[in-house]
Amino acid sequence: MPRVAIIGCGDVSTVHFDAIDAIDGAELVAVCDTDPDRLSAAVATRRVPGYQDHMTMLTQASPDVVHVCTPHNQHVQPAVDALERGVNVIAEKPLANTLEEGRRLVEAAASSSARIGICFQNRYNATAQAMHAMLATGELGRVLGGSGTVMWHRGADYYRNRPWRGSWAGGGGGLLMNQAIHTLDLLQWLVGDVTAVRGSAATHVLGDTIDVEDTAELVLTHATGASSVFYATLANAVNAPVTVDIVTEAATLSLRGDLTVTYADGRVEVIPERRAESGGRDYWGVSHRLLIADFYAQLGQNGAFWIDPAEAQKTLRIIKDVYRQSYPDAVARVS
Repeated sequence: MPRVAIIGCGDVSTVHFDAIDAIDGAELVAVCDTDPDRLSAAVATRRVPGYQDHMTMLTQASPDVVHVCTPHNQHVQPAVDALERGVNVIAEKPLANTLEEGRRLVEAAASSSARIGICFQNRYNATAQAMHAMLATGELGRVLGGSGTVMWHRGADYYRNRPWRGSWAGGGGGLLMNQAIHTLDLLQWLVGDVTAVRGSAATHVLGDTIDVEDTAELVLTHATGASSVFYATLANAVNAPVTVDIVTEAATLSLRGDLTVTYADGRVEVIPERRAESGGRDYWGVSHRLLIADFYAQLGQNGAFWIDPAEAQKTLRIIKDVYRQSYPDAVARVS
């Protein structure tokens, strides 16, 4: 029966609480947050001890698993502290605020007896799993290229309510680090590891509210020789459906909520996506619970969880490469 604690009781913790409730035998034993109001609300709702310091919580509550749901710049230290004590970790994306911090977490994971998983939950979507399986078998022939879009809307209040989101120090970036990272991760996972990045990031509409980017465009070269393009913005009028298209020699795979596979011989196959299973927001994806359940099912096994810090580092490097090209004189933005 794993003893579980959550560090960070903000918005995304909702889906983690729901996922823990659904795991047979898991026992929530503590919550932790530096904000006294969020902490007291979580304590009252969950009826477990609350802590403002995660080190004290690790010592006194003795969890077997901790969920790190903090702002981006607070992901690494709690995760490292837990791993050093042999406590398993599930951490929200991104891997870290900076490449240096990301490397620190990769090293901590490699030297720990505990496991750590990073929440790129959209890889567990039924459509993403189907796309990956089709491409992996080779039945569709060579991948010629791919594309992805995230055309969403965020207003000033979104950032005013959580100021860390709009700052380099708090978020490590903007649109790419916070909203578009899941789709960018899917694109590199489906088409293959990225060997070269050309791109730019800019702030087009929210410059009076945030320091970070609200729009970005990328061209990616993959190890297979294929290339893909990616466009994301928060300047759209609405939150439009995310798109991912993969073109192969034998078919085109088009993700628009559901997956449509159009074969070269004229056949069309539609694979439906699951509906969200928690109180989370639709744009977080539908598969947090599946990722978390899979992580718990593998506790006690040898080897790393398949979405570990080394795997999550791939997408962080792509994003930071775009920042390096867009802000060459701003070390804090590209590190």
